[in-house]
Amino acid sequence: MIGGVYAWSLFGHALQAPEAMGLSHVQATIPFETAIGMIFVGASIGGRLQDRSSARTVAVVGMVLYGLGVLLASLATDPGHLWLLVLGYGVIGGFGLGMAYIVPVALLQKWFPRHTALVTGLAVGGFGFGATVTSPFAAWLVAMTPETPAMAFRWLGLAYLALGLTGAAMLVSPVVGAATKAAVEGDLTAPQALRTPQWYLLTGILMLAVMAGISLISMVAGAAMDVGGFSPAGAALIVGVLALFNGGGRVAWAAVAERLGRLRVLTVILALEGVALVLLPHTQGAVFVALAAVVYLCYGGAFGVLPSTAGQFFGLTHAGAIYGLMLVGWSAGGVLGPLLATGLVGDAGSYTRAFSVMGALALAAVALPLVTRPVRRGAVQASSTPSSMSHSRVS
Repeated sequence: MIGGVYAWSLFGHALQAPEAMGLSHVQATIPFETAIGMIFVGASIGGRLQDRSSARTVAVVGMVLYGLGVLLASLATDPGHLWLLVLGYGVIGGFGLGMAYIVPVALLQKWFPRHTALVTGLAVGGFGFGATVTSPFAAWLVAMTPETPAMAFRWLGLAYLALGLTGAAMLVSPVVGAATKAAVEGDLTAPQALRTPQWYLLTGILMLAVMAGISLISMVAGAAMDVGGFSPAGAALIVGVLALFNGGGRVAWAAVAERLGRLRVLTVILALEGVALVLLPHTQGAVFVALAAVVYLCYGGAFGVLPSTAGQFFGLTHAGAIYGLMLVGWSAGGVLGPLLATGLVGDAGSYTRAFSVMGALALAAVALPLVTRPVRRGAVQASSTPSSMSHSRVS
């Protein structure tokens, strides 16, 4: 349900129509950017609450906020109501999205500690498939009321509440056994993780992978028409099809990472994403769709691999809090990527310049996983003990 946020380009394009709200290209991206920016806030708070209390409670609260935020956005019926889209879809919906998102990512690693990459890939794969489910319904609802496309949020919000709360109510935490208790003694806390360079390197990988991929996701409907040569109906279909690759990439790359290694796979993901973006604006038709699919696969793959990488580096006890804080990279990349890409496209519609720059960023990011090394947890814990800190102050 929360993965429906990736269908925003359908709404953004509809809201720019003169007979609708007549928003500019930049204005139409603000609600989406705000939602992505708020994910970090919701996930960091939700992750800490989940580690201390009930995963079910955090998920329920997150879904309520997400559904209510989308419902509030449905009240935006004229150009002066942009603030309703930003407040409802962006601030409230984005915060709830972040709270709900972090729960399965952290919880399932505790249920399946031997297959953390694959199980988190499956979890966030559901998020990636969200646009596939939402896109056809959203296009149908928007077509029913083209002069007030935000009305579609009314029915989507109700569906998100009903189905999302049903799923959230079923979540339970695993029973902690003796072996698990022994294993968690070496796990790092969130403050300890923040003292390591690895936390910042992984966050940087996430931010740059998101910046590159979301620059396409935020404007794919328009790019499919202006660059790929597709009709509006064809572009709507492409948005839904590409979402399959977003979700599939999360599962597929996570499965590959369990066999080949997480950092190695992250290197390949960034390289492929960069090359595909550089080539994308020079293509049309099926080739355009194929390269866009590669970008979506790699964008989703970063989300499929990084949660288990963090769990492997820092331990699972505080996975919610640690990875929740790491999602600042998602929010930063999700805000900066569309802003930079939109500015580069400009009024002249220069997709070549925009996608070339974003592709170059992804290629430059290849250096980060190459220099990242596993965390020496014992050394980090020893350096953060009261005796070590006292000795350091005396010295």
